[in-house]
Amino acid sequence: MKIGNINIDRPIILAPMEDVTDISFRLICKELGADIMYTEFVNAEGLARQSEKTKEKMFFLNEERPFGIQLYGGGDVSMEVASEIASSLEPDIIDINCGCWVKNVALNGAGAGLLRDLPQMKKIVEAVISKTKIPVTVKTRLGWDAENINIIEVSKMLEDSGVKALTIHCRTRSQANRGTPDYSWIKKIKSQVSIPIFVNGNIITPEDIKDVFDNTECDGVMIARGAIDNPWIFQQAKEYLESGKVISEIGLHEKINITLKHLKLSIQYKGNKRGILEMRKHYSGYLKGILNISKLRSELMLLNSYSEIENRLNKYIEEQNNEVEQIAKNLETINV
Repeated sequence: MKIGNINIDRPIILAPMEDVTDISFRLICKELGADIMYTEFVNAEGLARQSEKTKEKMFFLNEERPFGIQLYGGGDVSMEVASEIASSLEPDIIDINCGCWVKNVALNGAGAGLLRDLPQMKKIVEAVISKTKIPVTVKTRLGWDAENINIIEVSKMLEDSGVKALTIHCRTRSQANRGTPDYSWIKKIKSQVSIPIFVNGNIITPEDIKDVFDNTECDGVMIARGAIDNPWIFQQAKEYLESGKVISEIGLHEKINITLKHLKLSIQYKGNKRGILEMRKHYSGYLKGILNISKLRSELMLLNSYSEIENRLNKYIEEQNNEVEQIAKNLETINV
């Protein structure tokens, strides 16, 4: 798979996700094996207005490369401006969001809303391409709804316009994140275009990743919600693709170590208060499967410093070790 200077065989990619793929989460996923990273959704209108909050979303480190900035908007002029601003940061990819299903995006002519206006989608894509030398890619869906699946037409149009790769969430806009994705479209698309095709949509486990690669012949797989609950999915999937063996569960110490590392990064890049508040949404996923998680999570939500959270998590490890020791002693007594 080649896009510009990126040349990776069957990449496993971290999807752009609003309020999720900030720099701290991306650095964790990179450490755990993600091949290509993306920003959160970057609003073209916000960039055109010189919004500092919007600009902040584009900040990245060289160690995150290969790296993409994802832009969204319904106007070709604002997307032109956004393309120039994003290009000045020299990412490896500029991606255009033509797949976001939420109402305040899609019903305002951006994201998946562009699937109902292909001339405007083409105009936006060509406007972005005209203002950058960086490879431009697109992320989209199969169509607006089951009666209007137009992904073949869209794929050919985008390739003709100069798009260098296409990510397809294999649901329609009306499905949002519900229902079963229809991966069967990928082979049909690949028979019509020559650019790399990435697959997205309900890919949660290493087994899912292998199935998608094997059954669609796609060039890469993009992980969204599967990474929120399990950022280890990238390294697990690579091991599974290589060995064919199901990877065992991540141990308690590793879960807590990664939780604390992410928390430290969140505080480093966002400050203590904001960093801790924004980390709270990750506790359920990172600590999934451990004993008494609801009680522990409730306690963590009330703590407001790194040291307090670290102490509580270390205490939890000690509690679990003591419990294991007590069970062992009880078994020994029974055997005697």
